[in-house]
Amino acid sequence: MGVFGAMTTALSGLRAQSYALENISGNIANSRTTGFKRLETSFVDLIPDTPQNRELAGSVLARSSATNSVQGDISSTSIATNVAINGDGFFIVAEKLGELNGTPNFSQSNLYSRRGDFDFDRNGYLVNGAGYFLKGLNINPTTGTPSAAEASVIRIPNDALPPRATTTIDYRATLPATPNTTAYQAANGAAGSELIGPAAAYPASPATLATIAASDTATFEARSIQGGTITAYDTLGRPAPVRLAWAKETAGLGTDTWSLYAQTDPAATGAAAMWTRAGAAGSFAFDANGNLTSAAVTALPPVNVNGVIITGVNLDAGAAGSGMKQVNSTQNVGQLEANAIRQNGYAAGVLQRTNISEDGFVIGTYSNGQVATLAQLLTAQFSSPNSLKRLDGGAFAETAESGLPLVGSASSGGSRLVGSATEQSNTDIAEEFSKMIVTQQAYTANTRVITTSQQMLSDILNIIR
Repeated sequence: MGVFGAMTTALSGLRAQSYALENISGNIANSRTTGFKRLETSFVDLIPDTPQNRELAGSVLARSSATNSVQGDISSTSIATNVAINGDGFFIVAEKLGELNGTPNFSQSNLYSRRGDFDFDRNGYLVNGAGYFLKGLNINPTTGTPSAAEASVIRIPNDALPPRATTTIDYRATLPATPNTTAYQAANGAAGSELIGPAAAYPASPATLATIAASDTATFEARSIQGGTITAYDTLGRPAPVRLAWAKETAGLGTDTWSLYAQTDPAATGAAAMWTRAGAAGSFAFDANGNLTSAAVTALPPVNVNGVIITGVNLDAGAAGSGMKQVNSTQNVGQLEANAIRQNGYAAGVLQRTNISEDGFVIGTYSNGQVATLAQLLTAQFSSPNSLKRLDGGAFAETAESGLPLVGSASSGGSRLVGSATEQSNTDIAEEFSKMIVTQQAYTANTRVITTSQQMLSDILNIIR
């Protein structure tokens, strides 16, 4: 049995080294494949059952060893939807089964991949170079809420972002303690000349000065300061300039009050109202330190500019101490100093570009300047990633040995996503060539054993000749 056993053992060595060489060749062939995970070859000795003092070295069996947990180099690309995982985890992907009336059908089973060369197909789905479709949470760009609780195939439609009517104007500004108005200058700074003045100065307006008639506009502008012009939007997304003005009602230590006016009808004539006060008289009050003491939120009156009606808008002046302030006139030369004025409305817009954040959010930028979250990528982590079953195209399927996936955001698992980048193969060409040399020598050595065994058999046969 010795000679025949040697030949059998050498044959197992040939098979094992051939298996190793096949893995080496596959690793080298996929050295430029995005997201490829090389296969290592390990060897297991097979020992026949013999007495202790008659033990044999035995034959050998080759087995594969996965490197799914070994990250490849991350390489930058020029495609914004390409993404790489820096750390542990896998993308959740789905396999396309076919199409019905132009709508693709996907397998209900989740697959997993590190191949992140995703790009849009004609239907707005993100698909990688191997044909697997990315899964995650689709998010409504208007409400910012996910469309479902579980991961589904991500689709970014090229729909227009609907318009949003302006509902809030965040207004942060500094008012002068003494407004440097035309009336104040004309009176050479006489006491009370900085105020909006008596109702008698506005013959076409009501006594309360709740509105300013078009015919009284010159008087009003001489006794007020500009508050800025904000472009607001109606429910159809049509823009309209909302012009504001400030007029001081009362003056006194810790009792200063101001009124905010909006130009509600720029086209008004005669006794028709052109300016309307926001809220009650003296609705903005300041203490001796210049801090706002009245309510911060004030409703603006409806504004009609060339048929575009802006209504239902609240002006938010901020909380006391951090919102609007009143300071000595020498600091801003008697005029309003705007710190931050912005509103929350916008017109309709079309999607222009997308990018992926390190938290996995797909961010869309629209032609109207708005930025909206369109989807969130999820990653899956396994307790034993090297036990996943390999499939074509760099995909993996879960097994009993790999355990169930832990699905969540990339950051929840301690990883982060890198946009406009892909993970390269983790194959090291130099290392594979080194292993190939060793494998070739081991294979050659096994052939020598077979040659020697064959020679020994020939010698035995020659004995009886």
